[in-house]
This record gives sequence, structure tokens and C-alpha cells, in this order.
Amino acid sequence: MDAIPLTLDGYLAAEAEPGDRVGTVSWRLTCSASTDHLVDEAVIPCTTMEPEIAHEMLTERQPGDLLRVVGHLTLPVTADGIIQLHAESLEVLWAAPVLNVDDDDDAGDTATVMDADADRNKAIAALAEAPTSCAQDGPGPGQSIRLHISPTGALGSGLEHCHGFDVTPAIAHRLADCIDAMNCFMDMDSERPDSVLLDPRTVADLNELFEDINLTDLTNKVLNATRPEHRAAVTQAMDDMFGDIPAPEDTDQ
Repeated sequence: MDAIPLTLDGYLAAEAEPGDRVGTVSWRLTCSASTDHLVDEAVIPCTTMEPEIAHEMLTERQPGDLLRVVGHLTLPVTADGIIQLHAESLEVLWAAPVLNVDDDDDAGDTATVMDADADRNKAIAALAEAPTSCAQDGPGPGQSIRLHISPTGALGSGLEHCHGFDVTPAIAHRLADCIDAMNCFMDMDSERPDSVLLDPRTVADLNELFEDINLTDLTNKVLNATRPEHRAAVTQAMDDMFGDIPAPEDTDQ
């Protein structure tokens, strides 16, 4: 069967290893988005005979790196065979930062880290679920935008918390608008004083002011200043604001 040209984005599942044949390097790529030939969350074996790619995979790349592999996918001839992507070019889309872990950390620090990781993973799941539901119908061909969400650090066995999905430009604009609106509210909250209390004398003055308002007189004055054809709508608007107001005197006199 002929090899299929394929470009694949995915996370490096484990450290690359020398292949069975001399000059080859093998690794596994975890893919979280579907293609015509793959299913969601598939782990695809990759190999290469390109010296530059082999050297980079063995010396520079680490688990959790997000890679774009371009090559040809070979399908198994027999039922017990495996598919394999033969890489011809490699692009690093995102490099996972290296974590320095102190072996002398006590149990309390470990528990704190585990709690923080659990909170982070829940947040990632919630963050990935919202735009994924927006993209459930699938973007049209040639107009998709790829989004990636993943934890920072060397992922290792945490690849299940990596997500990739496509959205349309329209959905991307809506997401950007929502984030802008959220930022506005956050800015307003940061500028607002923690506690604002009115002087009791000011509160008393305000109460006295509103208690002195005669709604009937107010209605008469508003309706006298309103054109006849608009009075019904104005009366309804005032009723909506102040409640049922006693019927005013004849304002034409």
C-alpha cells in the first residue's frame, strides 16, 4: 500500500530512542485532534532516517514538547501490523520547560504540589471544554484556527491534560470579545476600593430627598412637557420605574 502524505501535530509522549535499524530514531506522538486517518487521542509511532531530525530528537527534545511532523504514513499490510509515520521534517511548535525538582522536598511540599496540580488540571479541563463545545459542528475546510491548551512543565505522564482543537474565525473573534469583556470587569474590580461606606448623614439626606418627591406632581409636570401622542408611552415608562402612580389631574387645563 502506498504511503500517505501527512502533517501531524502532537505531544512527544516519551523520550526518543534509537531505532531497530542503524541510523534511525523512533518516538511516539500523542495526537489530540482527529484527521482523515487518525482518531482522537491516538498515539502514533514515528521514525526517521534524517540525520538532523535524529540528532534533535535524541539530544534536544523532551516529553511534552508539541511537535509538527511532516512525512508519509505507512499502513500495516497485515492485521497485526502497526502504522508508522516516517518523518521528513520536524517543527517545534512549543517546547515544554524543564522542571528542577529537589529530591529533599518534604512530604508537606509534595502534597501542596499535588493539590496545585489537581487544581490546575481541573482548570485546564474547564478551559478546554468551553471552546470545544463551540467547535462541535466542526469548522469548514480551509478556515480553521488551531488552539492548543496544556500544562506547563515537563509533561511526562500528564499528556491526558493536553488538548488541541479547531475553531472557525467567527468563534475565535467571539472568544476574543469574551476575554476582552472579562479583562474590563477585572480592571474595574482592581480600581474599585475594597470598602466604600457613605456617611450616615448623606444616607439620611438622600432618604429625605426621595421621600419629599410627590409622584403625582412629578407625573403632571412630565406629561405637560410631553407631546400628546407620546403621553401613553411616557406614562407606562414612569409606572415601570416608580410603580403605579395615582392618576394625574387633567394636564390640558
